[in-house]
Amino acid sequence: MPTVAPLDLEGHCLAAVFLGDVPHFALADGTIHRLDHGHKTVQANDGMLAAFHDAANDRLITGGEDGKIFAVTAGGNTAELAAAGKKWITSVAAGPQGAVAYASGKIAYVRFADSKTREFSHPRSVEGLAFSPKGMRFGVARYNGATLHFPAADGKPVELEWAGAHTGITFSPDGGFVVTAMQENALHGWKLADGKHMRMSGYPGKVKSLSWSAKGKWLASSGAPAAIVWPFSGKDGPMGKAPLELGTRGNAMVTSVACHPSQDVVAIGYDDGMVMAVRFADAREVLLRRPGKGAITSMMWDKEERRVAFGSAAGDCGVIDISA
Repeated sequence: MPTVAPLDLEGHCLAAVFLGDVPHFALADGTIHRLDHGHKTVQANDGMLAAFHDAANDRLITGGEDGKIFAVTAGGNTAELAAAGKKWITSVAAGPQGAVAYASGKIAYVRFADSKTREFSHPRSVEGLAFSPKGMRFGVARYNGATLHFPAADGKPVELEWAGAHTGITFSPDGGFVVTAMQENALHGWKLADGKHMRMSGYPGKVKSLSWSAKGKWLASSGAPAAIVWPFSGKDGPMGKAPLELGTRGNAMVTSVACHPSQDVVAIGYDDGMVMAVRFADAREVLLRRPGKGAITSMMWDKEERRVAFGSAAGDCGVIDISA
């Protein structure tokens, strides 16, 4: 049976991540807690609204009500990367070559590694940000679709239209697909080579968590009593294909998903605090954590693939060791 090292905190956990091999937990009040030979704390934003794990640089990017963007690295070191005055920073993302994107209102900003910053204005508010894994390109989720920018060049952006409010965005690991989460209970996707649409609907709740499998052949999502896992192995992605439904429970909703770093396995967090790991091939389930306090809001596997950090909306955080 996996063992759980609990960390009971006060407040909503926005991000549970490993920096180095140390678990860090970022809370909505801007504190970053870590389990590093004891429980240690540093302060980043004064009121945190967004956090993104920058895997390439082993850091956590945060933005908040104070209009500041911080980079947090292993050991709890915090550095201010940028500031947008008195504006709330509602979304952050990290990309190639040390670039960071952040959004406030209708403007998305890209800060390059040399500290130069570019602004990209939109007709409506920017709801989500993501960088493509291929080349310097980033996407903005907005009302009625998504916009793809090339921040290092002066070319025209690519507009991807679909009616409705788009609240989150992700690129597939091969850069071939863009998927957005919507205000309605659905995902929408575009195949970038030809602009084909993918409508992924039928969710009973809003999709707030997305995670690509190790090789990018699957996209796991929350928003249902099971993890809904869409196949992206074919050239047209999930068009005309049914998703896997993993870890189905009759009385709980999936609120967070985190795919395993190398295997076709997904960690699934529920609104009652339970965490389960499920294998794609045969839907075999392993209970990782019994129900606790608050919905699971964030999870991440460590590099050794034996621990899962988790956080909840009620500050019920911890680390699951599956090698125990």
